[in-house]
Amino acid sequence: MHPMEMFELVIVMLLAIIVLHYAANRLGLPPAVALLAGGALFAFLPGLPVISLDPQLVLVIFLPPLLMDGAWFIALRHLRRHMFGIMALALGAVVFTTVVVAVVAHWLVPGLPWAACAALGAIVSPPDAVSARAVLQRVHLPRRLSILLEGESLFNDATGLVLFRFAIAAVATGAFSMVDALQSFVILAAGGALIGIAVGALWVLAVKRLDDKYLMIASSLLAPWASYLLAESIHVSGVIATVTTGLICGWYQHVVFPAMVRMNGTAFWAVMIFLMEAFVFLLIGSSLRDVIERVGGFGVVLDEMALPVLAILAALTVARFLWVFGSDAVIAGLRATGLCGYRPMGFRAATILSWAGMRGVVTLAVALSVPADFPGRDFILTASFAVIIGTVLLQGTTLGAVIRLVKLEEPESDRPRMTMSEAEAAIAQAQVGVVERHAYDAEGTLLHPRLLERYRRHAELSADYAGQEEQFSETLHAHFDLVLKAIAAGRAELLRLHRTGEIDEKTLQELERDLDLEELSALSAKA
Repeated sequence: MHPMEMFELVIVMLLAIIVLHYAANRLGLPPAVALLAGGALFAFLPGLPVISLDPQLVLVIFLPPLLMDGAWFIALRHLRRHMFGIMALALGAVVFTTVVVAVVAHWLVPGLPWAACAALGAIVSPPDAVSARAVLQRVHLPRRLSILLEGESLFNDATGLVLFRFAIAAVATGAFSMVDALQSFVILAAGGALIGIAVGALWVLAVKRLDDKYLMIASSLLAPWASYLLAESIHVSGVIATVTTGLICGWYQHVVFPAMVRMNGTAFWAVMIFLMEAFVFLLIGSSLRDVIERVGGFGVVLDEMALPVLAILAALTVARFLWVFGSDAVIAGLRATGLCGYRPMGFRAATILSWAGMRGVVTLAVALSVPADFPGRDFILTASFAVIIGTVLLQGTTLGAVIRLVKLEEPESDRPRMTMSEAEAAIAQAQVGVVERHAYDAEGTLLHPRLLERYRRHAELSADYAGQEEQFSETLHAHFDLVLKAIAAGRAELLRLHRTGEIDEKTLQELERDLDLEELSALSAKA
């Protein structure tokens, strides 16, 4: 394809993302579903080229920043608290699902070698970070469930990729060693973690010395790719390296970033991740035509592969239910005997966790990387694509309904110890304490009476409001509605002054920024 045609295709896809995302919002559908369906329709439009994905390029472009973004914002304290459950999913569930899918595939397609069946299982077993984020953004889950799903999606790709590599090697060599596989996994994970720590530490040191906000934001963009590419170049886990870097950067960004950098950087990352996630699903859908043509057309898929593929989709879904409910039962038994302090989830939470297992870009990219002469490659590719389509369309569209059906509630132990208003009151007390100490000079003369009065008033109001949100909600909303009207009037007057030439561009930008910050503060307080 000519470079100009490629650029035009990207612009068309960007327009399609906006239209499909808007349509999904209007119809109440998950955007991932609309983008996937739109991409599939896009693939078969006459006159458009066949979109063939380079699996390595797809992983390198999309995976590092998406993993970085997930790790950046995850609650590290809760991640540590629930690491046992996360590892049970990221390691145990992936291995168990791989075995189940391999057994079912070998039973349905006896001519397929065991190693090829294992490769298929490793490809489809890890739920995808992008798919999980796309769906979880539209539903409300208790903190523990959210952390388990987010943490699982960050770490499970490493497990699946190691299993896949060993399955490919087993076909080539005719031998497989569980001991070698475990040793390899430990080396890959440990090496990736060390690379991630090193890159994260260098990022923190570098940002402290950068005085330009754009350089700070650019460095945060560089960090995930630097971590991933460096780890992959020395043959350790790029996934673990990127996640580790993201955890470090997310922890220290509150210290090293000034407020304006954090605001600008958050806005930049939000738009970039939105576009990347959208492009991922659109590309997955758009690659349908290429996948179908590779395996011989729709006729071959329907006649020879439809039933085994559906059975594999059902097998991996059942395997996840078995693992989650089985693990929860074991935990409940150990807790009852006093051998384990970890609290079981219960039927409702286990149901949601079992159903939230969407696959995505990693599954497709790894399936496309299967060597051309690999036994059963066409079947593996078709099954992998069907798993992505099936899990996103089925589980992605019904997860909200399942949450409502099981009437999931957040346990008291998972709720934060302080409410938002109580935290605001604590912050206000800390602020007024500092102002009181510095409002007087050495002789006791009050230097900042209005500032002191302002902070004292804010502390009193925050203390009165804490724990009484419902009582003050109507008055509060009316108050900030008026504040927003005043900001809108100020903005209109500011634009009038600029349009009539009474102020210059610099004054416009500075005063507009102040109004923007005031509006954001009012909207946040009103919410």
